[in-house]
Amino acid sequence: MATEVILATENLTKEFFGFRAVDNVTLKVHKGEIHALIGPNGAGKTTCFNLLTKFLAPSKGTITFKGQNITGLKAADVARLGLVRSFQISAVFPHLTVLENVRIALQRLRRGDSFDFWRSEKQLHVLDSEAKALLESVGLKDYVSVLAAELSYGRKRALEIATTLALDPEMLLLDEPMAGMGQEDVERTAELIRKVSKDRTILMVEHNLSVVASLSDRITVLARGQVLAEGNYATVSKDPRVIEAYIGAGHA
Repeated sequence: MATEVILATENLTKEFFGFRAVDNVTLKVHKGEIHALIGPNGAGKTTCFNLLTKFLAPSKGTITFKGQNITGLKAADVARLGLVRSFQISAVFPHLTVLENVRIALQRLRRGDSFDFWRSEKQLHVLDSEAKALLESVGLKDYVSVLAAELSYGRKRALEIATTLALDPEMLLLDEPMAGMGQEDVERTAELIRKVSKDRTILMVEHNLSVVASLSDRITVLARGQVLAEGNYATVSKDPRVIEAYIGAGHA
């Protein structure tokens, strides 16, 4: 049974001085799925991701989220609708504690774009129990008093997910969540993504094909700015065009 489409593009295109980095991409992300966007270097993944998260404006085409045309909206506007990009805009401050980082994100949810830094510490403590629950959900319950700067790379990523979850997103967009990680952190982060996806939709750009294979319900392969193939990992990994353009090019 087909699931509801939560994010979609129609003929999405981005030109830079006559060069089409994204070329008529039509994409459908289904609610409740983990959808991966993959492809070789220069395929247009980052540009496409930046279009979806409103960091770039398209040259043409449309983007819809939950049936609403969001093509002309700003990043902050789509975040309020429940579409949030992690690892790029999350509120992580290295010289604050893990708990304080999540508390600030919760404060933003309560107060919109403004922060009242002059509120007393006592008043902010009302958010502690909710912040601690979020930290426990991402495996950081033993790190509440640790400065964010002192966390390992993988645990910083977990904190970033916690601050993003504090905004109560309906859909998460993850930009290379495993980049720069050792195997232990990769496994921990993959399990975390699997956990938080249980009641959310996730679209991620990721180079680690073993992670893509284990996590993704659906995969879109880009090459030269266009959609080359789409389907589950078993399907796209056997597609001769994908093998030639991506997997067989030494990117596995």
